[in-house]
Amino acid sequence: MFEGFERTEIATAGGAARIHLRHGGNGPPLLLLHGNPQTHVAWHRIAGRLAERFHVVAADLRGYGDSVGPDPRDTANYTFRAMAQDQVEVMRALGHERFMVAGHDRGARTAHRMALDHPERVERLALLDILPNRHIWRNASAEWALGSWHWLFMPQGNDLPERMMESVPPDWFMERKIGRPGVGISIFAPEAFAEYVRCFTPKTIRASCADYRAAATLDRAMDEADWGRRVACPTLVLWGAESHTGRVYGDVLAVWRDYAEDVTGGPLDCGHYVPEHAPEETLARFLGFFGAAPAGR
Repeated sequence: MFEGFERTEIATAGGAARIHLRHGGNGPPLLLLHGNPQTHVAWHRIAGRLAERFHVVAADLRGYGDSVGPDPRDTANYTFRAMAQDQVEVMRALGHERFMVAGHDRGARTAHRMALDHPERVERLALLDILPNRHIWRNASAEWALGSWHWLFMPQGNDLPERMMESVPPDWFMERKIGRPGVGISIFAPEAFAEYVRCFTPKTIRASCADYRAAATLDRAMDEADWGRRVACPTLVLWGAESHTGRVYGDVLAVWRDYAEDVTGGPLDCGHYVPEHAPEETLARFLGFFGAAPAGR
């Protein structure tokens, strides 16, 4: 995986986090951000071919994968705002003041916040299989809760989710978290799944619980305060037709048009884990969207 890519770590301002990443290729800069409970490896099926056209940066979010973040007991350390700031600093350290970004799941939420907080940095934005954090909390339902149980479980306090998640074998939890009935983990490459298991340590568990606590509290408050502001850059929204994103919430693009000015996209024939379940379709949509960026930037 990631043949020809360079592996490195970049410390953010004040040593708040140490971000692990791989980067490779030449051309316009393109940042790729993963979701929970995965790592940058989630992009392994398309990163190499994207690197033929772009300088691809695939990074682990703070606290995830091999990245290290600050104390997760302080929820403010794991807001999407804090995670977005990390990645802006990473791209600057690599020589990119402006760049394009694609995110899946938590990475997409980080990218959404980045486009709001740093509009001068983000040229084009791709969001995979999410709806805005604010919209989800304002439209919660029993169907959503049953399919997204971790949104309600992981923010709980008193060390409850951390202790429970740490008490079972990582491969046992991972198979049940990202597997799907009738499909299991068959859509994932064995070496990618092994990486997710390797990185599912107490460090990652505690950081990810802080991430979900922030989404339910601090991030939600930020989103309410920003209601009415829309992402200004061109935005591509893709989701899995078999995922509950569209099945539960209906017209995904119509929702996103309340949050972004220039939205295109549609469903792909896959489930939630879009870059791994539908890599060829994702690659084609990315090449068409990111390749349309003006030359000579």
